[in-house]
Amino acid sequence: MSSAAEIFRDGQWLHLLDGSNQTVGYGVYQAEGVVAIRWLGESLPDTSALQRRLRKALGRREKLAAETEAVRLVNGESDGLPGVVLDRYGPVGVVQTYSSAVDDLGRYLGCLARRWLDLKTLLWKPPRRRAGRGQPDRVLFGSPVAKVRFREGPLQLWADLGAGQKSGTFLDLRGLRREMLSRDLTGRRVLNLFCYTGSLGLACQRAGAALVVNVDSSAAALEFARQHHGGQVQSWVRQDLLAGPWSEVPPGPYDLILADPPPMTGRSDQLERVLAGYRKLYRRCREVLAPGGELVACCCTSRVRVESLRSLLDAVLVPLRFKGRLAPESDHRPGFPEADYLKILRYG
Repeated sequence: MSSAAEIFRDGQWLHLLDGSNQTVGYGVYQAEGVVAIRWLGESLPDTSALQRRLRKALGRREKLAAETEAVRLVNGESDGLPGVVLDRYGPVGVVQTYSSAVDDLGRYLGCLARRWLDLKTLLWKPPRRRAGRGQPDRVLFGSPVAKVRFREGPLQLWADLGAGQKSGTFLDLRGLRREMLSRDLTGRRVLNLFCYTGSLGLACQRAGAALVVNVDSSAAALEFARQHHGGQVQSWVRQDLLAGPWSEVPPGPYDLILADPPPMTGRSDQLERVLAGYRKLYRRCREVLAPGGELVACCCTSRVRVESLRSLLDAVLVPLRFKGRLAPESDHRPGFPEADYLKILRYG
């Protein structure tokens, strides 16, 4: 019996039928990975339909321009444009395609947005794929840009477009940065775990924190943070927080702890191992949290549902109480349950 890979080409558009030979919709075939077919819709989208979807996605983001120069313009399946992400940093656009099956679609949408928005540079940054098959970043239009500065509220932030994670920074944490900026953190001691380039630490400094300890396992990320988001109240610690004791992290106590660990798995059969890792992490956080302090727990592992995370944290963080969840940013709003990957929960 022939396999799907022997019948279909990677990136081929498919007409999907049910058992009664009735049309279900259309999809694009992906030869590798856990997603075999990415949904294109109930009708076959032509170039006009794709352009309408893109214009609709761009229109949803127009209000964000008053707050920030950095916006996710296209959010994959949630905008009806599967596997494609397009982020804007001022005059620079960054396209990401999460499967080789949608590389052509991503470049097409990116070039349309560049022309419509008059972007000066358009980069294509394919995320890491299977070992040995990663593609290098490409400049689709304009001149190469390694890093870029952008406004976000009162903050001036930097994104590492060349070597950084995602498209260059974590735009989905904008809501948490906004939340920190709204606080009066005067005199507070903050522990910023998995800090990456330190944008959250900078927001806490701006809100009046007396001390911000930024911790990450990446020396390159810490150096970028120190150069671009540093300040007198901040310190930088290199530590793998998920392996072994926290030998390099000052013991505190801390009035506010922010924890944003990386995604730990995309597989459901590894979920128990991941939850065990979260229990260990947040027990350590609880040990260094000052009486009356607050902890913000982020989880971007999509396989971990918010109900499971709540249950785990409720048990581990006693006597702290759940104080609420931050809603996803408008440019990251999930269009279906499985897209609701980022959970930001507050305890105090």
